[in-house]
Amino acid sequence: MAEIVTLSGEVQRTWMFLENLFIHSEEVKKELPKESEKFIGIDKEVKRILDDAVKKELALDYCDQEWVLPALEQVERDLRVCEKALNDFMESKRAAFPRFHFVSPADLLDILSNGNAPAKIMVHMPKIF
Repeated sequence: MAEIVTLSGEVQRTWMFLENLFIHSEEVKKELPKESEKFIGIDKEVKRILDDAVKKELALDYCDQEWVLPALEQVERDLRVCEKALNDFMESKRAAFPRFHFVSPADLLDILSNGNAPAKIMVHMPKIF
């Protein structure tokens, strides 16, 4: 039970972070189309797993199902693939514009995701220059 609860928390944190990028960011969709398509499947699977968890009234009933742990482990592996692709994408942007090394990964993603909205990225300019 502890393993499932821990893994579930890790999956949810990673999924929530990546969901905003792979589902809502046009830049990421354009630059990483294969991973964005893969993430759509991951998104559906995570929601299916979480829906089942909500339907169960007791955590023990949820954790006692044989399919839950393997499903969470598979989702975690798939999320790592998407996360690695995203990190490679950010490194390619840093290689193209070395000043991006001065901003955190979260800030860089915000800059790249809002590239068509200069007002949104102006808050990051002092970090870059």
